Amino acid sequence: MTLNELSALPKADFTQTLGAIFEHSPWIAERAWEARPFDSTDALHRAMVHVVQQADPERQLALITAHPELAGREAEAGTLTNASTTEQRGAGLDQCSPQELVRLRSLNAAYRERFGFPFVIAVKGRSRHEIMDAIETRLKNDRDTEFADCLDQIGQIARFRLDTLIK
Repeated sequence: MTLNELSALPKADFTQTLGAIFEHSPWIAERAWEARPFDSTDALHRAMVHVVQQADPERQLALITAHPELAGREAEAGTLTNASTTEQRGAGLDQCSPQELVRLRSLNAAYRERFGFPFVIAVKGRSRHEIMDAIETRLKNDRDTEFADCLDQIGQIARFRLDTLIK
């Protein structure tokens, strides 16, 4: 779909088309619709990120918790969104050795216990080893830093998804 076609869509169609850009959070696309027309993918992305930044902390937390754990139960059960499945495969998370899987799931559990939400990172361009190292590093942060980092990473994920969708 082109940016012009997207900008011309009625609100419901726009929301339907972009509803999955932010994991299980179509409210972001619905609110960003008001900023149309978009003259660039950058402008669309900025509008969507602005919606997230203006949301109350509870809504932001819901956005973070909408993200699956990396190589977690959802991946094992095959219930990830198509975008998450593709992204996790691209990072090689579906190829973890049994030892790597134990390490990753242990890190995920430690992160969730420490911060109360899942570890979120834009995995595109990263190896599974880099991802595990990033969890270990970020476990040293305080909750406010991690909350902000997760929202930043979610914005990066959204940009990658927009770049895939818009021609």
